[in-house]
Amino acid sequence: MKAVRLLIFLMIISSGAFAQDTLKVNRWTLPECIDYAMGHNLNIRRSMLDLQSQEIELRQSKLAKLPDLNGNSQYGFSWGRSIDPTTNLFVENERIASGSASLSSSVLLFNGFRLRNTVYQNKYALNSAEENLQANKNDVALGVSSYYINVLFTKELLENARKQLNSTDEQVTITQKQVDAGALARSNLLDILAQKATNELNIVTAENDYTTAKIQLKQLLQLPPEEQIDIVIPEIDTASINPLMDETPIQIYETALNGWPSIKAAEYNSMSSEYAVRASKGFLYPSLSLNGGFYTRYSDAADQLRFVPDGGNPVIIEQNPVIGYIDDGSLTEVRSIDNLTRPSGTYYDGYSFGDQVDDNLSRSINLNLSIPIFNGFSARAGVQRSVINQKRAEINEKDVKYQLWQNIEQAYNDVVAAAKSYKVSQIQVEARQESFRVIKQRYENGAANFTDFQIAENQLFQANSDLLRAKYDYVFKLKVLDFYQGKKIEF
Repeated sequence: MKAVRLLIFLMIISSGAFAQDTLKVNRWTLPECIDYAMGHNLNIRRSMLDLQSQEIELRQSKLAKLPDLNGNSQYGFSWGRSIDPTTNLFVENERIASGSASLSSSVLLFNGFRLRNTVYQNKYALNSAEENLQANKNDVALGVSSYYINVLFTKELLENARKQLNSTDEQVTITQKQVDAGALARSNLLDILAQKATNELNIVTAENDYTTAKIQLKQLLQLPPEEQIDIVIPEIDTASINPLMDETPIQIYETALNGWPSIKAAEYNSMSSEYAVRASKGFLYPSLSLNGGFYTRYSDAADQLRFVPDGGNPVIIEQNPVIGYIDDGSLTEVRSIDNLTRPSGTYYDGYSFGDQVDDNLSRSINLNLSIPIFNGFSARAGVQRSVINQKRAEINEKDVKYQLWQNIEQAYNDVVAAAKSYKVSQIQVEARQESFRVIKQRYENGAANFTDFQIAENQLFQANSDLLRAKYDYVFKLKVLDFYQGKKIEF
């Protein structure tokens, strides 16, 4: 029985170990994160749909210049007194099956250049949609970079907290020996153990922050829930951190002004609104179109024996002699002629479908001129709305350019400030390290109390945390500034 229990226990352990082995954790670089986000981010996918919709609008506006072509057909029955659609004669108490077919086409010759201006309007709207898509990609790239760098930052904070705990563990060992030797009071050991508990709590907090940062990055990438994620720690050259920049904010702004997607999108949108005004003015002008068509019909009444008059003189079909006598006392024979006639026309017996279609075929072609005289001022109201939209687009273009300048100026100052903070934090860490080294040595020799040691250790921990924060703050803000200059985000 014990052997069975042991076997089951070993199977459970092995299965758990196998499950852990199969739980694959993918390690992501920053370019991999950005590339994945480009293909899965929902905002980018919405922008792609907007772009496809605008492509359809442009294609449709171009095809609107071509002639249209429409076909129509009908087939039905009628009963009682009705008109034969083929002969236009009344038919009594008969069922008639009839049908007709037509084909028509029209082409717009002139409509105040509305079609042409609409094509240009949709063309620039498409260009604006393309730039908006790129702008969304830029936003996603910056967002991914921010979350990625936050993962790096929290991971190094966790390592810093672990180093502090290791240092405290060393002091616990040393203090334990001194207490056992009677060189220190037991209260010193209790104080250092309390500090160790505080350091362990710092590790728990740092681990939670690190896990939260990875979850946020995972959610931004739209990864499935079961996906486990970790990142590749890049090499960051801290020696190159310098508050002196090679370019001024104006130079960076001029570079971004020529290629930043949001600026180009606003410019294209302004141009599109200008042509929208021109297109709306086309409703104020007359429109001229050329129309043409074919028409034919069929009726089963025409297939029956029928007489179709042609409006001519009556036709004599028979001459009957009439013999009579004049009673004047003598019998005298008199002969006369009585003519039998019928209306002029033709009898038809059967009228095939093909013959009816050919004989009833009619054609038409005409020019149609439409002059807007009064339409409730709807055309002028449309022009006024287009003008307002154009002014709104111009204001938006100016606002986007001003926002770009504000962002670049702020980013520039942030980079300079972050570089200065990093340099100061380096000096602070060096000073705190030396101070902690001295206090630690004195504490181990019994020349300093635990309070001095604890303060020095915490100050060193905080200085290292500030240095990490300054480093990654500088790295991210420098990447933002580089991005405005068209540089790729990478380490």
